[in-house]
Amino acid sequence: MNNKPLLLISGLLLGGTLLTACGQAVSAIVPAESAGAEKTIENCGRTLSFAGVPQRAVAMTPGQSEILVRLGLADKVVAEAQTKGQALLPELASLGTATQLTEQGPPSREVLLGVGPDLVYAPTSYEFTAEQGFASIDQLKAAGADSYIATAGCAERRGSAEVTDLLTDIENMGTIFAAPEQAAALAAEAQEVLEDVQQRVATAEKPSVAELFVEGNTVSAIGAGIEYNMIEVAGGENVFSPDDKAFAQFFSSVISPETLVAKNP
Repeated sequence: MNNKPLLLISGLLLGGTLLTACGQAVSAIVPAESAGAEKTIENCGRTLSFAGVPQRAVAMTPGQSEILVRLGLADKVVAEAQTKGQALLPELASLGTATQLTEQGPPSREVLLGVGPDLVYAPTSYEFTAEQGFASIDQLKAAGADSYIATAGCAERRGSAEVTDLLTDIENMGTIFAAPEQAAALAAEAQEVLEDVQQRVATAEKPSVAELFVEGNTVSAIGAGIEYNMIEVAGGENVFSPDDKAFAQFFSSVISPETLVAKNP
């Protein structure tokens, strides 16, 4: 099956959903160049090193834009992609320096490199697929840009990702942009949201849920990964799960209408 739309869905969901209930952006004063030692983080099995603070970040969905804006880094965002018609956040629009590159899919290699990024922040590894005409991680590196993949979008975590992976991304962005205090404050707000949800659903009846993706006449169920965990955290009971054989290798699986009816969500 074509998993591109499913990958995009996960990126959009994880990027901003948890932050929606948090407060306004945390004020940040970030130096153009870091005076301290080189900063190093781990990301999807790669070690990333930053000698200075990125000045031209591209967010590959509005969800990544929102994280940066909430960290007080709106002035570091020069572009976002895969907007699906969503307007720029007010903080970005008011600055007038960020552009929207695409609505429905990742930008081509030429379009992305054309905005001169020094950091590209993507929800999944798909956005760096050279075979699709996108700029690969190596091609971006050759052009002077680092690449960061949201923790839940790492290939090795695709079937086991959790909502709390977003906290790792917030911490890492704080390290990359020399804004650890702002990152700690935003992560604390997000954690409070999760704890509040946990308390509210603890004694509530759990609705049975089937999370589906429909493309033409094909129906696919999602039974693992971040989407599965979102339903679980929100107090739902998934009728498909990672324990099902169909989801042992991949987070989604094509199902028949009969299977869906039998599950009776």
